Amino acid sequence: MAIYSVSKPPFLVTDDRSKIDFEVVYGFLSQTYWAPNIPRETMQRAMDGSLCFALLKDGRQIGFARAITDRATFAYLADVFVLEAEQGQGAGTFFMGAVFAHPDLQGLRRFMLATRDAHNLYRKFGFAEPKRPEMLMEIVKSPTDLYAQKIDQK
Repeated sequence: MAIYSVSKPPFLVTDDRSKIDFEVVYGFLSQTYWAPNIPRETMQRAMDGSLCFALLKDGRQIGFARAITDRATFAYLADVFVLEAEQGQGAGTFFMGAVFAHPDLQGLRRFMLATRDAHNLYRKFGFAEPKRPEMLMEIVKSPTDLYAQKIDQK
């Protein structure tokens, strides 16, 4: 597969795995409200099974996102971040525009995400509350419980 990249200096968005700094990604995500203390192996497996994107500024990683997708009908956007020091400069909007423009994410029947605090950003790209939330179901397990369970099993 060809590497996807979109540039708007000083920013670059790419799906080139060699440009993703795992330490930056893991360091940030392991401190988030949605993945506190996620084990390194779990994060690596999650990335291995996803279409991953790096947001770079002057060659340094400042953001990350991944799409869990079949690349035909469905995608779920996860683990999106822009480092706090880099926010407020248009990086997030540029980043999401480049992610949603990826060729493998075109023509999907459904694109979903969950966010606690970035609704306005995602609305710019057409996201809205589910029209029929009664159709959606989920199983939610506390990350803390999941990670503790893994440690107990070792």
